[in-house]
Amino acid sequence: MLSEYYIPSYEITPMTLAIVAKQDRLGTLTTFIFEEEEEYVVDRSPSKIIDYACKFFGASLKGRQDGTRDICGITHKAPISIDPTSGMYFFPTTSPTNSKCSWIAHSHIDKVNRAANHCAQVVFKNGRKVILDVSYGSVLNQVQRTAQFRYLLDNRIKFLQQHKAEVVAEPASKAPAESFQPYSEWQD
Repeated sequence: MLSEYYIPSYEITPMTLAIVAKQDRLGTLTTFIFEEEEEYVVDRSPSKIIDYACKFFGASLKGRQDGTRDICGITHKAPISIDPTSGMYFFPTTSPTNSKCSWIAHSHIDKVNRAANHCAQVVFKNGRKVILDVSYGSVLNQVQRTAQFRYLLDNRIKFLQQHKAEVVAEPASKAPAESFQPYSEWQD
């Protein structure tokens, strides 16, 4: 059963479908969290919620964006992996610096449809739907870019897991201990 209620903070989980910014007629922005069975209203921006989730897993939104750029070259509206081990890959609908930016969980998407007023409708695997104030083409592009990023990152992780016995750090050379100066003796 779906319920909507206000909570002051929120933690993203593998059941999170979307974090959506909605603007009412007066221009006030509200953040709605859609999960598989629940809906919440939160007083933080979607990008701030994403940043908190990234920090929970040891990085920041900026760090995750930099990682995406390094892995596949995407620099604008970069999809991110909040936690690749639990499959939490999200993409933004606009620039994350835009207060109207929403974030969609890639793994929960069933299909994307065209909606009225040049908007897109995302249909999730559980049947839930959300209308986004971005074009159908833009959302499809983000879904494809996220799939490419996910593929490349998953392959890196699998490679490391398969070759972890071979990837052992060895000292480059064994320099004599007397060649090292204590920190207190370093001079510029």
